[in-house]
Amino acid sequence: MAPISALQQARAAYQPKLPTVLAENGPFVTLVEGAATESVADQAAIGELFANTYGLPTITFAPGSQKELPAIKVGVILSGGQAPGGHNVIAGLFDGLKALNEDNELFGFLGGPSGLVNDKFRMLTEEVVDEYRNTGGFDIICSGRTKLETEEQFEQVAANCAKRGISALVIIGGDDSNTNACLLAEWMKAKGKGIQVIGCPKTIDGDLRNEQIEISFGFDTATKVYSELIGNIMRDANSARKYWHFIKLMGRSASHIALECALQTHANYCLISEEVEAEKQTLAGIVADLAAMVKARALAGNNFGIVLVPEGLIEFIPSLGVLIGELNDLLAEGSATAAEFAKLSGLGAQIAFASGKLTPASAETFAGLPDTLKGQLMADRDPHGNVQVSKIETEKLLADMVAAVLKKDAEYKAAGGRFSPQTHFFGYEGRCAAPSNFDADYCYSLGYTAATLIGAGRTAYMASVRNVASPACEWEAGGTPLTMMMNMERRHGHDRPVIRKALVELDGKPFLSFAANRARWAVETDYVYPGPIQYFGPTEVCDAANVTLMLERG
Repeated sequence: MAPISALQQARAAYQPKLPTVLAENGPFVTLVEGAATESVADQAAIGELFANTYGLPTITFAPGSQKELPAIKVGVILSGGQAPGGHNVIAGLFDGLKALNEDNELFGFLGGPSGLVNDKFRMLTEEVVDEYRNTGGFDIICSGRTKLETEEQFEQVAANCAKRGISALVIIGGDDSNTNACLLAEWMKAKGKGIQVIGCPKTIDGDLRNEQIEISFGFDTATKVYSELIGNIMRDANSARKYWHFIKLMGRSASHIALECALQTHANYCLISEEVEAEKQTLAGIVADLAAMVKARALAGNNFGIVLVPEGLIEFIPSLGVLIGELNDLLAEGSATAAEFAKLSGLGAQIAFASGKLTPASAETFAGLPDTLKGQLMADRDPHGNVQVSKIETEKLLADMVAAVLKKDAEYKAAGGRFSPQTHFFGYEGRCAAPSNFDADYCYSLGYTAATLIGAGRTAYMASVRNVASPACEWEAGGTPLTMMMNMERRHGHDRPVIRKALVELDGKPFLSFAANRARWAVETDYVYPGPIQYFGPTEVCDAANVTLMLERG
């Protein structure tokens, strides 16, 4: 066993809390079914594509009685980007399976979905699982982003499961990974393979949520880590009083992380991508607003501040969003234009090629961008056919453009305005942090819930734990049909069934709370310094959920 820190040693002894129904009954519960469900949109198309798993009822757990169950073998994968608490999902799954039958076995497939296809695994024994309880990271079996979508892949997964005697699979991942789970569950059912598929909601981005899935795991821990770092920078800025910090925050398309961090820290300025799109803001308009705020603080003698930038901002500026959509189709995997583009040498040739294929409006937008940004927009797509927004240096672009505006402002310079920008990108710093008590408890409960659904013979469900703004003893466990979250979206130039991302709701309580305070935060130095995550001490400090969840559900 590798050396461990004093904190990890202490955390290993932490016993995560469970909803009362599971704490008192274990996985031997009664399943209470709700009404039949339908997909969040495109009901006819989704119903046709998922004829064998569409319309399942929601499930909640109620007290039940213990019954003997035959021993089974279960496979689990970690899919997509890391998120704090993944190890506790596996620990909860393992403990739940062992409570069902001590002879149950858990196979951990290595490297995500590719491990399922290639039959690469390790046995997750008590000794192995105990080493990873309450730790961050996905290193127990590692993760991957392989898409499960072809007949050949499904056949290979089924064959590997049959070879190992596996009758259930748990896929721990975000919206795309659980789309894989939904497709796989439907195929297994249609082919009569007898293999159950259960999903678990993971992503720090916070965009896998709905009435049944109140929060994805990892969001709580990651935003607390980022908020600590932002608070540290705020303290430095308020001490040195000479730097403007532009901080881009991971989160993919949605702005949930940026919004949560703004609520925790009271940054001077926070862009919300969804608002930018709704108000049809332009890049020039955003820069003008930022420059005006920097100037106002300078006139008050404050040549410092903090700007939070969501990772996916560039896609939500209407003209740039249209441009990116056209580039995604132009560079879609397997397309003739993508093949032509791949043969080009040099950025200049690539820019000229793309410019000639765009609509006139998008070509004009494209022409007005710096060449470095053009190159970033044309870079390799992610496995789902979308631009990799994490590689676009939006924070640097905004800082440079604000500097150019202020350079021409005579009043700003006469007032002693000095704009010295620093840029940061916070993402990987939070994805593998040791989970907060909230995430440690929530993840363990999700894993235990997945085991309970397997024991009840269910498939095509996502493990669901609700009422999580309350103490853990009041949490409600059950299952949400995967098809309930599906809609049709454009991917790789084609319409595909996917789980719909949840964006920031501009009429929701978290955004309205932010909007009510941001004008004051812009001109005042009203910084909050959250400090590091606390694991031991008063409940109100250690077990508190994030601000977004408390505002939405509290």
